[in-house]
Parts: sequence; C-alpha cells; structure tokens
Amino acid sequence: MKTTSRPGLWALITAAVFALCGAFLTVGGAWLASLGGPLYYVILGLALLATAFLAWRKNEAALWLFALVTLGTLGWAFSEVGLDIWGLLPRLDIVLILGVWLLLPFVYRQVGATRASVLPLAGSVGLGVLALLASLFTDPYDISGQLPTQIANAAPADPDNVPDSEWHAYGRTQAGDRWSPLKQINSSNVQNLQVAWKIRTGDLMNSNDPGEATNEATPIEFDNTLYTCSLHQKLFAIDGATGKVKWVYDPKLQIDPGFQHLTCRGVSFHETAAGATDTDGQPAPTDCAKRIILPVNDGRLVEVDAATGEKCHGFGEDGEINPAGPHQPFTTAGLYEPTSPPVITDKLIIVNSAITDNGSVRQPSGATKAYDVYTGKLVWVFDASNPDPNQMPGDDHPHFHPNSPNSWIVSSYDKNLNLVYIPMGVGTPDQWGGYRTKESERFAPGVIALNADTGKLAWFYQTVHHDLWDMDLPSQMSLVDITQKDGSIVPAIYAPAKTGDIFVLDRRTGKEIVPAPETAVPQGAAPGDHVSPTQPESKLSLRPKNPISNGDIWGGTIFDQMFCQIYFHQLRYEGPFTPPSLQGSLIFPGDLGMFEWGGLSVDPQRQVAFANPISLPFVSRLVPRGPGNPLWPDANAKGTGGETGLQHNYGIPYAVDLHPFLDPVLLKVGIKMPCRTPPWGYVAGIDLRTNKVVWQHRNGTLRDSMYGSALPIQLPPIKIGVPSLGGPLSTAGNVGFLTSSMDYYIRAYDITNGKTLWQDRLPAGGQSTPMTYAINGKQYIVTYAGGHNSFPSRMGDYLIAYALPDQK
Repeated sequence: MKTTSRPGLWALITAAVFALCGAFLTVGGAWLASLGGPLYYVILGLALLATAFLAWRKNEAALWLFALVTLGTLGWAFSEVGLDIWGLLPRLDIVLILGVWLLLPFVYRQVGATRASVLPLAGSVGLGVLALLASLFTDPYDISGQLPTQIANAAPADPDNVPDSEWHAYGRTQAGDRWSPLKQINSSNVQNLQVAWKIRTGDLMNSNDPGEATNEATPIEFDNTLYTCSLHQKLFAIDGATGKVKWVYDPKLQIDPGFQHLTCRGVSFHETAAGATDTDGQPAPTDCAKRIILPVNDGRLVEVDAATGEKCHGFGEDGEINPAGPHQPFTTAGLYEPTSPPVITDKLIIVNSAITDNGSVRQPSGATKAYDVYTGKLVWVFDASNPDPNQMPGDDHPHFHPNSPNSWIVSSYDKNLNLVYIPMGVGTPDQWGGYRTKESERFAPGVIALNADTGKLAWFYQTVHHDLWDMDLPSQMSLVDITQKDGSIVPAIYAPAKTGDIFVLDRRTGKEIVPAPETAVPQGAAPGDHVSPTQPESKLSLRPKNPISNGDIWGGTIFDQMFCQIYFHQLRYEGPFTPPSLQGSLIFPGDLGMFEWGGLSVDPQRQVAFANPISLPFVSRLVPRGPGNPLWPDANAKGTGGETGLQHNYGIPYAVDLHPFLDPVLLKVGIKMPCRTPPWGYVAGIDLRTNKVVWQHRNGTLRDSMYGSALPIQLPPIKIGVPSLGGPLSTAGNVGFLTSSMDYYIRAYDITNGKTLWQDRLPAGGQSTPMTYAINGKQYIVTYAGGHNSFPSRMGDYLIAYALPDQK
C-alpha cells in the first residue's frame, strides 16, 4: 500500500517557525488593519502561514511562494522608506532571515525542493541584500554642504569687553553665543587633543535626592580660575592650568522630597568698577571686588567672593537672598527651584524663576525679579500674569501673582541697548488651558524684552498661541549683528524653540527678520478648552518638512515595528500642534523639544551657527478625574509633577500622562527604544546671512543607548543619530565641540561641513555645554561629565580639560 513519507525534522522546524511568525503577524496585522493601518502585515502573516503549510506538506511551492513574499516585502519597504538602512532593516530583517533559512540545503531538500526551484528565492533574497548594501551608501536624512568661511564682521560688538582668553558668563558673554575667538585649537590640529587635567568633585547622588538629578554646569573663567557648581550646588574655584581646587563653598542645600529635580547649569560673575554705586546711589562696598552669584535649588541666591570663597556678607542677609520667600503666594519647598545663572548688569542681578511643572494650580509666581547686586534689595519685578506686571509688593499687594508664566533658563543681555531678553514658558499646567486668563497668556510663551534698569516692557513676541504642548522657549537666545547685502548691520536675536523653529527678530523692536507666517493647525481640544486656529511657523526651522507617516514608524524587527504601528494608529495625530486628548495624542516635535536648554552656538564673525537638534516624538494623554478615580484629590492638594510619567495637575479636570513615543513591547522588558525611525539626534550648520540650514548629519551611536534599561548591554558604536541634551561650543578655529549625546563622547566637528574630526570617550554622560579659555597662550577645552539620570546616562562627577600637547 502506498504511503506518504512524513516530513523530516528540519521541515517540521521550518513549518513551526513560519507558522508561529505567520500567526503573530496575522493577528497583529488584523488588529492594525482594524485601526486603519496598512494591510501589509496581515497579508505577510497569511503568506507565512501558507508557506508553513506547504513546507509541512513537503511541497516545493513553499519556496516559490516565499520568493514572491520576499519580492513583495522588498517593494513595500522601498515604497515606504526608500534606501534608508534604518528604515529597511526592520521591514526586511525577519523575511530575509527566513529566506536564507529556506535556502539552506538540509532545509530545502526536506521541504521537497530541487536546486532549480531554489533559484527564484535566491534571486529575491539577493535583491534584498543588495538593497541593504546600497542603503549603506545613502542617507535620505543627511544634508551635505559648506558654510561660508569668509569673515563678515571682523570686530563684532562686545559691550561686556570679555578678553579673548576668558569666559565670563554661561554663554561666554551675555549675548549667549557660546563662541570663542580663540583658535590655537583648530580644525587642522584638533585630532591631537589630550587630557590636560581631570578632577572629581566628589559630589554624587545620595538616597535623599529626587529622581531627576542632573549635572549640566558650564564653568566660567577669569583670572586663570574656573568657577563651577556641582550637583548639590557646591561652588568650586579651580586653577585653570593645573586643575587644582583652590576652594569650595558649600551652600548647605536643603533637599526636600518635593524637588522636581536637582540641577545647576552654572554661575554668574560681577566685577565692581571704579567709582561704582548701588541702586540708591551709595558707594559700592570695597569687599567682594569680584563676586560669584550662585543659584541654589532650595530657592536661595548666594554671593561669594571670587578670591576667597567667603560669602559677600553685605549682600542680603549674610550673603544671600531668598527669591522663593516672603512675596511668593506659595512657599512649599521644591515648588520654586532656580537652576540657571542670572543676568548681571553693572548694578543688578536679574533672576528668572523656575517653577515645578504640572503639579498644581497652586504654584509660586514665575515673576522675573531684579535685585541690587551689592545689597540684595528688590529693585523691580516683571510678573507676567499681573495686570500691572511691574507692580511691586506692598501692603495692598503682599504677594506676586500665583502660577504666572516663568522662564527657567538663562536670559540674554544687550548692554548697548540696555535690554534683557527673557525666553518665556507657559504657566503650569502645560497641557490644558481651560482655566487660563487673558493676562496669564499675554506673555507666554515667547520673547520678552525688558529695560534692564526698570523692568518695563520694550516689546514681546509670542512663539506659540494658547500653548498646550509645553513648547517653552527652552534656551538662552543668541544675539548677533548680521551684515546685510548692502553692508548695513541689523542687530538680531535668534530664539530656538522646542517646535524646531528658530525665530529671528530685530532685537531693537521685536519685528520679524525671517518671516513666521500664521499657519492653520489641528483643532478639537479636550472638553473645557480650546485651540488657537493658527500658529506662527518660522521659515528658518529644523522641524521635518512632512508629518509622521507609516514610513516613519520603526522597530527593531518587523514584529515590534508592527506593534509600534498599532500604537501609532491608536493615537490621535494630525501633524504638528495636534491637541492633547483623552485617547492620547502623538506630539511631534515632542515635549523634550527639537531644541532644549543647550541653544545655538553662533560665530558672530562668520555669522554661522552650530546646533544639535533632537527628533523624538512624545505621547500626551489627558486623564480625567472623577469619583472613584485615584486622581480625584482636593483641588488644594499639593503635587510635585515630573518631566515624564503621570503628572497630577491638581486643581484642573485632568491629570496628564507624558512619555516618549517608545516601543510598547520592548518597554515591558525595560528596553527604551523609540517608535520613530532614526535619526533621533543631529548636528546642523546654519548660514545666518541667508538663514538656511546648509548641512545636517546624524550624531552619536548606539553604544550607550541601553544604559538604565533592564538589560545594561554595551551595544556596538554604530552611528545612528541619538538624542542629545546639552549645548554646542564653537571657536574661531573652525571647530565645534559637543558632549551631550546619549553616548559618552566629546566630539569635535569641522564647522564648515559638519565632519567629525575627533572624539574621546567620557567616563560618564556629558549632558552639559563645553567651554574654552586660554592661560599663558595655551588653549583648553573643558567639559563636565556628570551624567543625567532621567535622560538617562551614567552619573559621575568629572571635570575634564583638554589641550594640545606641549611643543618639544
């Protein structure tokens, strides 16, 4: 009697693997199709199930069918992402692996195939491999170009008169350019840089610290001495040539569990001029001829003698004032946390107010305040929500306006115009504005220009209307005088925004230099709120030109790429400015922004800029309150909020759940992988005379991307383009420096074309902005490698200086 031979072991294994993959894709693909997503996944799943059946039946048609599957997958993948290696890999990897498996002789023989029937499959797999190889030599996200090298303005204005060899403020000068005229280190010799000295502050996280502890400080330098702050705001004076610590001042930070984060971005500097007086016309004190102004996270502002490390005892009460104190409507510890160095004029300290995000409607005021630099006396205030923003506290007005918009980053100052430029954010809560008043949205978010002596408004430019996306102006803006074609010079301000736009304004008037036309945006806010019908969108922008589509959805393999597609189609998304919603909205650019606190680095001589934009979507889901809901507290309850996760927003109808758009399957096992195709971070070069992005390249590798995950694996240093958090530095030597990427490197770049010229491995995350100075003709590059535990990157306490080797 004739019998049919049973399939061999390899045929059974083949059928089982194909059936398992097919079932997974069929079920997931059907789910995705029901959400309006692409049909390809369910078609592929059914084809894999059919291949499994044919393999089990020992039918060589399994190879013919899978050859068609491979060709179809290749065509589909190419139509979605073109020759982008990172887009092709998750769409082709499993299919090509299965195809190679079928081509193995011990497999195809048991499946019943002959050598002739193998050829179509071999050809289709070969085409897939060739497509991947070809994509290695193309990058649709790359822009190649050359920035101009000629000097447009050989002697740019510097009203602060900072010596070329020194670095007096957070951005070197209070113009916020993060550029140095030094050029001993240049694009021809930067590859020779070596560690000149390295110190450890010894100031590390402890068990009482909040979950978001960050080391973001940029030192200042004068008199051959560096001044910087560590994690707990200890102030260090360090010999710039040797790295020897001269003195340390400890402000005895009073840490509270309610702190949202622990951050010090830097300190400020004031030097008493001959014949100086205070704001009351009294002669300036003779002590503390050079003083360091230190912001402390518990709300205090401390002045320290730069020479001795002793407090300037005549300032405030024994050397300190407390802007979080008597005139604030709410004084709960942790609600007011200054993180950034203030602007310093001849007589004033102009202090911004960092306020906890998304905790409660009962927050301190975000008012900007000016204090006498010698006495600590309050001189003026700008309280954005007050109908009279300059109203001083008094018997009839004991407190500043609660919950008014704030600025948490460094402002810029033009001494010649005597204007201070404040990058404003919106008052908390960020994602729902149903309770906001007209006054609370007059000056948020956007650029406020104030008279530095009086605090009176000179002009205001709004960058987002009725902000529901936390689109603060997040960074110190750059002041640069731009030479026009006719030789005239326009004093400009460049304001990088979280949206990816760079708003370019005449800093005398606030009028647009680069057009930012009002553009229609999606409508349909959550109940009780509204959305502005239009938003300004600058013609100078690093935001992707096209909204996120199916081709932008990523994953490590086709399986988790499918689940990212399901996640994408479950969310509300209609392009930029999609309103937050109860179902969850995809926000891109995301809450982290395309620009963060690092800002631009601007060369005022060549009139070019160096930037490090981020490209990471977020998800914003409003969580309604109601009886039985654990988020139904009293409106007076306190909340600490947070940068991501569930944020309580006590006092309004919705909490908000915020997080990056991450692979939901991998996240369950502790792996944080974005659902958007890389790159997630770039470096870019901008011509400020034409306001064009001239070059843009992926920046950073996968090497340290698994830090902080459940699987702390060291990945290969494959260049993919990772997020960065920190700012760039550039110099007259045609070289830029950046340390802020998710992998632990300091890198040097050719400013003209963006090519990476040098890199060195850091012992911890470098989420800070480098700076440079020179002593006895020797130039140093300094960076703080201290890490950022919510980015996340490895924490540390390293201050590292690089220099060229001495000539023998």
